[in-house]
Amino acid sequence: MPLTPSPAAGPPRRSMLAGALSTLGPLGALAALGTTTGCSQDRESADAAHAARTEDRLRQAAAKQSRELLKRYEATLAAHAGLADRLRPLRATTVRHAEALGGKDAARRRGGSGASGEQEKDSNGKGSKDAAAVPGDEKAALAALGEAERRTAEEREAALAGAPPELARLLASLAAAGAVHAYLLGADEQDGEDDDA
Repeated sequence: MPLTPSPAAGPPRRSMLAGALSTLGPLGALAALGTTTGCSQDRESADAAHAARTEDRLRQAAAKQSRELLKRYEATLAAHAGLADRLRPLRATTVRHAEALGGKDAARRRGGSGASGEQEKDSNGKGSKDAAAVPGDEKAALAALGEAERRTAEEREAALAGAPPELARLLASLAAAGAVHAYLLGADEQDGEDDDA
C-alpha cells in the first residue's frame, strides 16, 4: 500500500512566518516613532533652554546699560546741581527702565542720592569717579549725557534681531525712549556744532 503524506495538523510554516513578519512591521514602526518623538522633545527642550539663556543674557546687558546711564545722571547732577529740574524726570525714567529689565540695584536706589543732586559715594566714602568725567560746562555736560543715551539706544536696537518677541518689544520701546532723551539733552545739537567745526 503506497504511503501518502498525512495532512498538516496546523497552518503551513510559510503562513506562520508571513504572519509573524507582518506583526513585527507595525511594532517596529511604533518603536521608531517613539524614538523620533523622544528626539523631538529633547530638541525642543534644548531650544527652549537656549532661548531662555539668550533672553537672560540680553536682559542683563540691557539692565546694566540702564544702571550705567543712571550713574551718568547722578554724576552730572553732582557736578551741576543747577540741572536738577531738567534731569530729574529723565533720571526717573532711566530708573524705571532698569526696573523693567530686572535691575534690582537701580530699584533699590530709586529716589536716592542722585535725585537730590548729591554726589554718589564709593566704598571709601569718596566721590564717584564718574563725576570727574563730567564736562565743566553745563551745555557740554548735557550733550555728553545725551550722547550716552543715544549710544545705548543704538545698542538696544542692534540687540533686537536676537531677542525673543516680548523682550524685543521692550528693547524697542526703551531704544525709542533713549532717542527722545538724547534729543532733549541736546546730543544732536552738539553733533551739529561738531560738524560746523
